[in-house]
Amino acid sequence: MTQSEHDEPRVESKPLVDLMEHYIGLRVSLYCVATLAVLYTLYAARSLFLPIVVALFFSLLLSPLVSWLKRLHVPRSLSSVLLLCVLGGPFVILSIELAEPAQKWLGKVPELTVQVTEGLTDIGDSLSPAAAPEVDVAPVVVPERETGFSFARFFGVYDDEPVAAPVVEKPEPPAESALVEGVKKGGVDILLSVLGVAPFIVAQFALWMILVLFLLIYGPGLYDNAINLLPMIRNKRRAILLVGRLRQELSRYILTVTIINATLGLVTGSVLWMLGVEDAVLWGALVGLLNYAPYVGTLVSLSILAIAGASQYGFNIEALLPAAIFFGLNTLEAQFVTPAILGQNMRLNPLVLILWLVIWGWLWGPVGVLIAVPLLVCLKLVATELKVLNYWVELVETQS
Repeated sequence: MTQSEHDEPRVESKPLVDLMEHYIGLRVSLYCVATLAVLYTLYAARSLFLPIVVALFFSLLLSPLVSWLKRLHVPRSLSSVLLLCVLGGPFVILSIELAEPAQKWLGKVPELTVQVTEGLTDIGDSLSPAAAPEVDVAPVVVPERETGFSFARFFGVYDDEPVAAPVVEKPEPPAESALVEGVKKGGVDILLSVLGVAPFIVAQFALWMILVLFLLIYGPGLYDNAINLLPMIRNKRRAILLVGRLRQELSRYILTVTIINATLGLVTGSVLWMLGVEDAVLWGALVGLLNYAPYVGTLVSLSILAIAGASQYGFNIEALLPAAIFFGLNTLEAQFVTPAILGQNMRLNPLVLILWLVIWGWLWGPVGVLIAVPLLVCLKLVATELKVLNYWVELVETQS
């Protein structure tokens, strides 16, 4: 063999290259089909998966407290019921207090729709071209008949026939624009949809309470037996440590975010109450709840507070006062308070976060938007602890 033949690079055969390309294309196609199948399953069975996922989050949050009480010889069943009563009591009392103003505002939806309609009509009239000037029409004068003798009248011919008075048609009321009709219809549809899903929400809440209670009582024992019995889990100690770490970090995250959101709602409600805004407690509780969904919850809160301000102060600059106050407080919380408390371990890329919120909002509606961020944090913690999908974790944490 000559030196030139020895230095010539090896070239892979074309059938092998074609086979590798076919394998890669088949693998990508399978991943796409599997992703679409999972999304369709989550969407079609959302009434089944939604209470289960929410119950899992709450059980992870309360499980450390139940385990701590277990070490103090308090039975898990008793501690679980006590924790649900202690934590659920304030929420029940707050819900009872807010039920009356919430019903009042739901009943005012048609009235608010009319106010918004009138505002849109005024804006449309101001933007429409000036109406054509009215043309004055001279009145028709009917000549008087002569009383003397006339040959024309003798033979039944009248040369001074009276002219009939013109028929004046009443102007029809201006037709409403499609935007105004859409707003009216939308207000009624919102009211009917809220009233229609109320029994379903009550049933979902009852199912959620039962699932949380059973997960707190029987969940840890079932998980420990699954770790010990399943043969595919080889490193059992690592699996137990993983769940413990995940439970601790997720509990810390949810508890911290809950305290921040509750403080934001309390401060917002207090400031609105001092300024004389109606039902300030309701708006404070609402913005605290919606703050679990970054960006999206802020926009919804601003819209609701703007409508509440317009209902109380009318369509003027004062109507923007509640929304402006919340915007200032929310900006302070999002830019300084939350990053300082949570640190860099929970950082998430804003674009990835928005896309994630949109996906889960489409899948599971408002509840999906609220649990989207804790779910993303949970997946990020699992990937970090298992040291898998490192590129995905770095992508989620990408900052500007």
